[in-house]
Amino acid sequence: MYIAIAGNIGSGKTTLTEILTKRYGAKAYYEDVSNPYINDFYEDMGRWSFHLQLWFLGSRIQQTLTMLADGSDNVIQDRTIYEDAHIFADNLHTMGLMTSRDYETYMKMFNIEKSLLPRPDVLIYLKASVPTLISQIKMRGREYEQNIDEEYLSRLNQKYNHWIDNIYEGRVLVVDKDVDDFVADASIIDRICASVEEMCNGKRQLTEVEK
Repeated sequence: MYIAIAGNIGSGKTTLTEILTKRYGAKAYYEDVSNPYINDFYEDMGRWSFHLQLWFLGSRIQQTLTMLADGSDNVIQDRTIYEDAHIFADNLHTMGLMTSRDYETYMKMFNIEKSLLPRPDVLIYLKASVPTLISQIKMRGREYEQNIDEEYLSRLNQKYNHWIDNIYEGRVLVVDKDVDDFVADASIIDRICASVEEMCNGKRQLTEVEK
C-alpha cells in the first residue's frame, strides 16, 4: 500500500505521516527540508525560485527511487512530486517569480520523470484555510517560515484545489483540517484509515472523510 500525503505549508502532512506509519507499521518517507536554497528563496524568490524547485524535484525523485528499491509493503510519503510542479513551480511562474524559460525547462524535466514513477494507491489531501495554516506554521516554529505572506498561502490553496479537482488522476481522500483535527480526536484517524483501505480496494476514486 503506497499512501502519499499532500497539502499546503503547515497543513499537517508530517504529523499524519507519523501517525499512519505507526498505525500500519509502514516505512515513512518525509519531505526533505534541507534544501540549501530555501533561506535565499525566502529573501529573494525571483532570484532563487528555479534553483529551489529543481533541487526539490531531484530530491523527490531520489526519494521515490529509494522507496521502490526498499520494497516495503506499506509506504507513507510526505508530499509528492506532483505538488512540486503543479502547485509550487506553477505558482511561482504565475506570480512572475520564475521566468517562462525556466518554467518550461522545469516542466519538461518533470513530465519525463513523472512517467517513470508509480502513482500512489491513495493520495490524502489535507485541505486547510489560511488561518489554520498560519496557526500551525507558528506552532512548529521553523524560522524561515515565520514571515510567509498570507496571500502567498492563499494562492497555493487555490492551486491545490484546482490540481485536486481538475488535474490529478488517482484516488484522492480529502481531509478538511479546519474541522477534522486528527491530533485531538483519534476517531478521525479511524475514519481516515477506513476510507483509505476501502479506496485501496478500488471502490472509490474521490471522497471526503465520512462523519
